[in-house]
Amino acid sequence: MIDQSTIDRILDAAQIYDVVSEFVTLRKRGVNYVGLCPFHDDKTPSFYVSPAKGLCKCFACGKGGNAVHFIMEHEQMSYPEALKFLAKKYGIEVKERELSDEEKQIQNERESLFIVNQFARDYFQQILHNHVEGRSIGMAYFRNRGFRDDIIEKFQLGYCTDSHDALAQEALRKGYKREYLIKTGLCYEKEDGSLRDRFWGRVIFPIHTLSGKVVAFGGRVLASATKGVKVKYVNSPESNIYHKSNELYGIYFAKQAIVKQDRCFLVEGYTDVISMHQAGVENVVASSGTALTIGQIRMIHRFTNNMTVLYDGDAAGIKASLRGIDMLLAEGMNIKVCLLPDGEDPDSFARKHHAAEFHAFINEHETDFIHFKTNLLLEDADKDPIKRAELISDLVQSISVIPEAIVRDVYIKECAQVLQVEDKLLVSEIAKRRESRTGNSEKQTKEITPDTDTYASFIP
Repeated sequence: MIDQSTIDRILDAAQIYDVVSEFVTLRKRGVNYVGLCPFHDDKTPSFYVSPAKGLCKCFACGKGGNAVHFIMEHEQMSYPEALKFLAKKYGIEVKERELSDEEKQIQNERESLFIVNQFARDYFQQILHNHVEGRSIGMAYFRNRGFRDDIIEKFQLGYCTDSHDALAQEALRKGYKREYLIKTGLCYEKEDGSLRDRFWGRVIFPIHTLSGKVVAFGGRVLASATKGVKVKYVNSPESNIYHKSNELYGIYFAKQAIVKQDRCFLVEGYTDVISMHQAGVENVVASSGTALTIGQIRMIHRFTNNMTVLYDGDAAGIKASLRGIDMLLAEGMNIKVCLLPDGEDPDSFARKHHAAEFHAFINEHETDFIHFKTNLLLEDADKDPIKRAELISDLVQSISVIPEAIVRDVYIKECAQVLQVEDKLLVSEIAKRRESRTGNSEKQTKEITPDTDTYASFIP
């Protein structure tokens, strides 16, 4: 239990703007701040923050409250968890009595799974630094990639030995329940009933929530330790705490830099993120080799409207990812693309350049996504009329999802000129796509927009 005097200190210290701005890009409007609501699909800013009142409120979905309520809703925390989160942020000591064995048993499953993951993270780190196999294989791998000690520590990297059940045995010895080892996906049960470590013989990349909790793990096989294993990467399975479509690797370490720079770099893998951090570029997240989901896009959109996608020059991979970027456009984001030099990926490029050089290259070579897509597909189509028709259809699809009419109009004019077609053709096709897809959505959006009187009731 947290005593009332400590709760009062936390509530007094927690500044609503400071708390909300860690997760939402806010812009000043009068005496208040406004941003896109993090709790629903918000196309126009409807989330207001009043520093004077210490409150936040969305005038579309109605969610809001003080700093504790915001953290509870945003981070899916209980009231005590949110208080502890804010206490840590503001350096307030929270003294609690040790839970009894009986109380530990009745803790809810989510908390138990996070606790087991925390144990596993610490175990993997300890093996990496102190075990002979961890140092000779795991640490050697990270050293070979050029990772510094501070970066290895920051990302909480680890190693799991190839003994197949070392983690399981240590966890059981320390009293962690078999049930939770299985439910987290750290272990699985064999036909004979014995437990086997999922990540044996792999270097470990913990995956964190926005608030820094370890929600899952990724493990990379090392050929020297696990001969015959063909799957390079293994990830934790879905669980009560881990839903891959709602997580982004590196978001916990990147969120403040994303807000500060008002831009997010999107890369593919764990080592891309880590090497960019080491080079001094911290506003970066990874999709972990899968297509972006709406949940991931909206997570990024809480912090910025601007994203640059970094590609390594693999034409097949680029074309396969184009459709996913349409979802970014549909969320009203400003998307740019940057092709790295031949033979380079974000990991290798970042290892050769410091932050200033990296940003200079990006600023010189990045291009607007629609222009990039037009030029890429034009190279493919050449003068083939069928392919050019397919190209136009593809571009119409991308432009049609952009919510802002002015932005659509600019792209229509520019693409019509490049493709040597009349504006009205693109306008007509885009209108058809939007009508068939959205129906009355624009009307509904207008209906939930608060009027002046509604805002006045919130603004002091």
